[in-house]
Amino acid sequence: MSFRIGQGYDAHRYGPGDGIVVGGERIPFDRGVVAHSDGDVLAHAVCDAMLGAAGLGDLGAWFPDSDPRYARASSRGLLREVRARIAEAGWQAVNVDATVVAQAPRLSGHRDAIRANLAADLGLPVEAASVKATTTEGMGFTGRREGIACHAVVLLEAVPRVEGST
Repeated sequence: MSFRIGQGYDAHRYGPGDGIVVGGERIPFDRGVVAHSDGDVLAHAVCDAMLGAAGLGDLGAWFPDSDPRYARASSRGLLREVRARIAEAGWQAVNVDATVVAQAPRLSGHRDAIRANLAADLGLPVEAASVKATTTEGMGFTGRREGIACHAVVLLEAVPRVEGST
């Protein structure tokens, strides 16, 4: 078996709104995010990790913010499309580990739903989709409540090729 590890990162500035999307879950909040799509930092970081591990570039190259087709796009949809593209390249996710960085809002009450969404979109058992949250103790842009960020790591495994297939 052949394996590859990919790392992804995404961040969005807070802006007007009444909630944000993290891992496909709408989280009530006194602000929204400034983004071309739904601004789901977790999904974006995981997409970049998967694309990087597969050697397929990054999210911005596949889904540019200059393309009106992706305005307000569901990041879960983008994640499922990235999964399909890495499968075409001969790879599948084995596990994902993500850390959302935000002083607010708190994600603890949403973590199980976020993990379930992530696992479903990647075709993984829930225990293979780890989602953590942390603050920066008031430091930096996340600590000042100016935005939200996410780091993600994904392990990909080469899909065995069936003899006689292309």
